[in-house]
This record gives sequence, C-alpha cells and structure tokens, in this order.
Amino acid sequence: MIKNKTLLITSIASIAFFSANIVNAKPFEPKFSASRLSNDIKEVSSDAYEGRGVGTRAETKTIEFISNGMKKAGLQPGGPNGSWTQDVLLRRFKVIDPKVSINLNGTNRDLKVGEDITVSSRSALNDVSFNNAPLVFVGYGISAPERGWNDFKDENGKEIDVKGKIIVVLINDADYYTPQNNTFGGKAMTYYGRWTYKYEEAARRGALGCLIIHETGPASYGWETVKNSNNGNKLDIVRDDPLKSSPKLESWISYSLAQDIFKAAGLDLDAQKKSAQGKDFHAIELKNINLNGGFAMQTETITSHNVVGMIKGKTRPDEYVLYSAHWDHLGIGIPDKTGDNIFNGALDNATGVASIIELARIYKTAPAPQRSVIFVGFTAEESGLLGSEYYATNPVVPLEKTVAGFNIDGINLIGRTKNIEVTGIGQSSLEDDLAKYAKAQGRYISPEDTPEAGHFFRSDHFPLVKRGVPMLAAGSGVDLRKGGIAAGKAANEAYVKDHYHQPSDEWSPNWNYTGAIEDLMINFKMGYDLANSKKWPKWKPNSEFKAARDKSEDVRK
Repeated sequence: MIKNKTLLITSIASIAFFSANIVNAKPFEPKFSASRLSNDIKEVSSDAYEGRGVGTRAETKTIEFISNGMKKAGLQPGGPNGSWTQDVLLRRFKVIDPKVSINLNGTNRDLKVGEDITVSSRSALNDVSFNNAPLVFVGYGISAPERGWNDFKDENGKEIDVKGKIIVVLINDADYYTPQNNTFGGKAMTYYGRWTYKYEEAARRGALGCLIIHETGPASYGWETVKNSNNGNKLDIVRDDPLKSSPKLESWISYSLAQDIFKAAGLDLDAQKKSAQGKDFHAIELKNINLNGGFAMQTETITSHNVVGMIKGKTRPDEYVLYSAHWDHLGIGIPDKTGDNIFNGALDNATGVASIIELARIYKTAPAPQRSVIFVGFTAEESGLLGSEYYATNPVVPLEKTVAGFNIDGINLIGRTKNIEVTGIGQSSLEDDLAKYAKAQGRYISPEDTPEAGHFFRSDHFPLVKRGVPMLAAGSGVDLRKGGIAAGKAANEAYVKDHYHQPSDEWSPNWNYTGAIEDLMINFKMGYDLANSKKWPKWKPNSEFKAARDKSEDVRK
C-alpha cells in the first residue's frame, strides 16, 4: 500500500507514460535499398571480377569486396582466429587434350568433346585412359532397397558386375515421366535423380565410368549448361580416396549420340527409357559398343575461402541464426557466339552476395538481437557445394547451436509475386512460420514450380540440412502480380534457356527489385524474430533429416 499520495500519482503517471510508449511503440521496419542492391550486383558481376572463378586472382578481389562490405555494414569478423575468412582446402583439376571415340558395331566414330560428349574426372590424379571399354545400360542407375528398386540386376534378378565397365544412365529418377507411380518423389526429384548420385553409385560399384544421357526436361537445363559446367578448371574437396566417391570417367552424352549408340546395339532408346520407368527393368549390355580414348589430368591443391561476418548476440551469443549465399561462378570459359568468355554470374549469384551484405546493413540499423547472427559467403558452390560442405564438416560455430538458416541463391528481378516458392517443401516448421509472414504481405506459399529439377539438392543449404540444421530455401514464385503464372514461367524459362551458366548472365539496369525486397523483408523478419526468441525450429516427423538433429537435442534444452 502506497501511503504517499504524491508518490502514488507520480507512480501512476509513470506507469501510464510507460504503457503509452509500449502501445505507441512501432516495431522495427527494415528499409532495403534497390539502388544499393543494384550497385553491389553491378560491381561484383562486372568483367573486372572475371566471373569470380575459385582459386583465381578474381577470388582475392571478390573476397575483399565481400569482407569490406560486411565491415562497412558494421559486422565483426566471424572466421577462425578473428579473421574474415575460413580456409577451404580444394583440389583443382583440368582435363588436357581429351580424345574420345566410340566403336559402334564395327564402325569407329570420333566424338567431339563439348558437342557429343563431355569428359571429366574427380578421382584421377594421373592420366585417364579407356580402351575397348564395354558399355552397360542401367536405366536410371538407382539402387534403392527401401523402395524395392534396383537398376543393377539382370533378367534373373541377380546383381550384375560393372567393375571395369562404363555404365550408361538416364538423368533424373523414374518418376519424372510417371509421377503417378510415386515410387520416388512423384514430380519432385529425389537425390537419386541427381548427377552426383549417379557418379557416386558408379564409384561404389567399381565402374570405370558413367555416361549420363542428357535431356533438357529431366535435367532442367540445356546442353550448353552441361558443356560450360564441364569445361576448364574444376574443383573438389581434398579426399583421402577419391575413387570412393567418383569413377575415373564422369561424362554426359547428347541425346542424339545416345540414340545412335542404342541403334547400333540393336535397341531403341525411347523404348528402353520407357522400360526403365518400372521396377521390372533389368540392366542391358550394349553389345558390340566400346568406348576408347583418354586425357591428361592437370591437378593441384589450392586454398579457397568462405567469407564470414557476425553480429554477437546480447544475451545468448552462443546460439546462431545463419544467412548464406555463394560468391563463386564459372570464371572465364568457352566464348559464346558473341565472343564473350566471361561468365559474370549476375543473377547466379552476385544477387545473393549483394543480398547478404544488404541484410547485414539492415541488421546493424536494428536493435541488437539476443542471439548471434552469422553471415557466410560460400566458395565453390558451382563445383558441387564444396564451400558449404567444408563449412558443414568444419563449422565455424556449432551446428547443434545453429538455430536455423536462410540460403539465398538468386533473387527475383522481374517484379512482385503473389506466392513464395519453398524448395523441398514439407521439411520443417520454418515453412509454417513462412506462411504467416507471407500472409502479412498478402501472399501464399507454394511448392517450387519445377520440383523435378531437384533444386533442394543443388544449393548451399543442403550440406547443413544433411547434418540436421533447419534451413529455408525460398523465394518469389512464378505467380506474378502483373502477368500471372504464364508470365512468371515464361521469364524463368527464358533465363534458364538464354542466360543460366552462360556469359550473358549480366547485370541489367532494367531489373525490377520490388519482388526481391519483399522476399528480403521476410528473410530479415523471420531471422530477426528467431534471433530475439528462444524458439528452435523443428523438422517435421516424416523428414529424413530429423534424426540428425535429434542426436543433439539435449544441447538445446
């Protein structure tokens, strides 16, 4: 009981004033800048950065740009020993003077590398040769006992031996053409459909090589992308035994060459492709077909870098919200029809680099968060998610204390959309949270427009996901507010056809950032709210990644 009336009045007034401030207080509203985004994208995707090739002089320039951007934004270094970078040990290799021919039932045919076939090797430290190597068609090249599926059986159901042979496989998985079967992911590609899996399975079985038959639809990109992605210097993490993860010959072949091969073997490719879509399929030796040739390997070990900046949390600095984007692209490669040989990678992924720098700026204008926030620019994504794989294996901060992450691999540059697409939808509670933030913008969430493309396995969130960290890979969908779904799909298809992994992926003054800023607003608000809460996003019960997270549950209690 307050006896002093003056004190009582003063106290009531103070409470009223404080309450009024709470009522009238406005939540922090981020102010993203289209001009800042545009300027950063224009700079880091300019010819001066030579396509941001890993292990080139362009890497040094790119690393300086990102770390300076983080520093100016007000972040502190987040790498080991107070540095802005994390060293990433890689093996760089290049195929030299490849020569390949194929014997088609007695007729020898020289193959044009880059037109008929691509050749590479992540496993070989020395020269590679293959003489009279037999070919075996193994459908989609999938062994999935849990689904009752085995492409490596003969007509009697027994395992075939492919040691020393070259397997020929279809890209994607068997549900691509028959999604109604839902043996794999229906329309959505499973990891069994990825080219990385095809090579890994070939290596597990001791095959000499693997030829992937290219098709634009199932691959989700054209032959030009395949050619450009398999040319020049390539990278892998340093492995104790490279042959355990990839065969000596990694290759794609054009569909027309595949048709000729099957015809010479007395088979119809289209009929065999249809047969491969069922569990009854069995492997077929491509009789009287042999591959010949080889190439020299130029290899060296290099050190690349992830760039890491951080904001320390005020009360729980040992818990972390993560933002990531890869900084690398394809560097300098084969000139296009205009003579341009610099793969600028403006949308893929200078836009991601600009986004995490802009997010860092926004965070530093907001009240300091309770949890720490970490920003990472990953290296070597285009070479197989190598920078993020290295980070996930050697984390700068504990993965079990990483609350959640938001990966940005390209942004919307064609205008506002009604929907937000979630890559790999159905995995975690982050999607449920996203739906609420989207609704506040008058938007809805949806599955990705092309789940058959397997994007969930193709970006830097995946190595962290495999280890149980809830990661959101989401962005504007194709349902444009002006033009609708038809216009959105047309724009996406045009980018993939005309610019993806091509020198023409360059900055444009005509880009529309309104949709991108809406997406970044959600990325910020979701992350900032997590950074100021005690919430730990959860994997959904049927997620294959839940078990990895559950192992460290006690750490988060």
